[in-house]
Amino acid sequence: MQTEVVLSLGGNKGDREKLLFRAIEGLNDHFQLLKVSKIYETSAWGGVAKGDFLNQIAIISTESGPEDVLEIIREIELDLGRTREEPWGDRTMDIDILYFGESVIYTELLIIPHPFIDERKFVLVPMAELIPDKVHPITGKNSLEMLAKCEDQSEVEVWVR
Repeated sequence: MQTEVVLSLGGNKGDREKLLFRAIEGLNDHFQLLKVSKIYETSAWGGVAKGDFLNQIAIISTESGPEDVLEIIREIELDLGRTREEPWGDRTMDIDILYFGESVIYTELLIIPHPFIDERKFVLVPMAELIPDKVHPITGKNSLEMLAKCEDQSEVEVWVR
């Protein structure tokens, strides 16, 4: 059975645009790519990273389970030079699973829906573009409602070369 999975992609090191394109290509090599948002330039979140990020949302369809998807996206991150030095630090590529169908998952490896969706404008703005009516299975709020209530004051702008 196919499951629709919503992913957040972003990075602030290296050729940010090229790395996003390569991440999308990697996802397309392993899954059916359904939709991709515009690219957004955003300030760093969490107070650790130093440079601005390019971020976007991708929606894939897969028959794989959540742990298998996580393994594949970690391989894509590694192929793109990802190192895990400090939480919320600088990185070439970060791919997070935001939603896995309508599933609510809490394991050692995964928390789905992603626990910070409603706190991050860099996630909510492209979600509002791509899936405005997608309802969070725990809060019952859709992407537009979460964005309207989000207290994150970060700048999130459509990226222009």
